[in-house]
Amino acid sequence: MELYGLLAVLFVLVPEWMAGSALVSFRDNRRGSDLPVTSMAWRRLPELRLAALDLAELRELGAQMRICGYGRLNRERLTARLLKRIKRQQGQLPRGSKGL
Repeated sequence: MELYGLLAVLFVLVPEWMAGSALVSFRDNRRGSDLPVTSMAWRRLPELRLAALDLAELRELGAQMRICGYGRLNRERLTARLLKRIKRQQGQLPRGSKGL
């Protein structure tokens, strides 16, 4: 039993510790943020921006955009209504303007 425990430590835990320390050193040497929030796709696609908001922020945006019944809608329906309104507004905006 003791031999099995020693083998488990040698073959399972030691490589896990080595991999964990290697990943930490890679992350420390990297420059920039973990997720590029201001990437072009994030700015261009309103779906990504809405996915980053929590429900309270979505409802606040619904109030700003005057969506009827925004307070009783669940996340999926509110997101769909917001996307529809944003895309309609983007169609009316001149080129180069930001809708959201």
